[in-house]
Amino acid sequence: MNSYDYNGRVAAITGGANGIGAAIAERIVASGGRVAIWDMDISAPESRVASLSDAVCVMVQTDVSDLASVEAALAATKAAFGQVDVLVNSAGIAGPTSTVADYPADMWRKVQQVNLDGTFHCCRAVVPGMVARDYGRIVNVASIAGKEGNPNASAYSASKAAVIALTKSLGKELAKSDIAVNCITPATAQTRILEQVSQEFIDYMRSKIPRERFVTVEEIASMVLWMASAENSFTTGAAFDLSGGRATY
Repeated sequence: MNSYDYNGRVAAITGGANGIGAAIAERIVASGGRVAIWDMDISAPESRVASLSDAVCVMVQTDVSDLASVEAALAATKAAFGQVDVLVNSAGIAGPTSTVADYPADMWRKVQQVNLDGTFHCCRAVVPGMVARDYGRIVNVASIAGKEGNPNASAYSASKAAVIALTKSLGKELAKSDIAVNCITPATAQTRILEQVSQEFIDYMRSKIPRERFVTVEEIASMVLWMASAENSFTTGAAFDLSGGRATY
């Protein structure tokens, strides 16, 4: 397992109480960093997060779809740890499995509010501090769906495509400073988000992956750990593939 130096670094991780975000939080703490978990539900975090001491981890109840809630989370994180050097936007929802013709309009808006607006809100909040310190690493969790579009998942696919575009735009805006903005485009991982979709859809998603299995959250965390480290000093505005061979570009 590769190790990166996170001593003195503070990471804010949205959706960090479970799944992908929790695995990333665990690895950053193991590498010497401190983490702030920004999550809607902090009542039952995964054991890998629950076991972290208060000295290295704070839990902040946060609704990323609400800018005021994100700004309050940033203030709480600064009060605990002083700054945010790393932002990982992992919070997301799948939305219903439905054709475009039948997709509930309210759920379309909800998916965009969490997946896209939430990513924007968090970037908007932390970037000024990163610019002031001339250092920052932002990793947005997009999806292979944002590249290819999954049938019966139009809202999710559209939101993740927009996250990829937002990543590229912000990466170019900040390219003259020591701030890297990148995203990952993983295939499906076995996390709680699958509870929101049908078994038929889950089976379909697995069948699309040449490795014939889902990516693990630990595999995602391994890639993110480098992307969010000081060693990633050149690459920005990029989308990193984690699709098990599914991606064609």
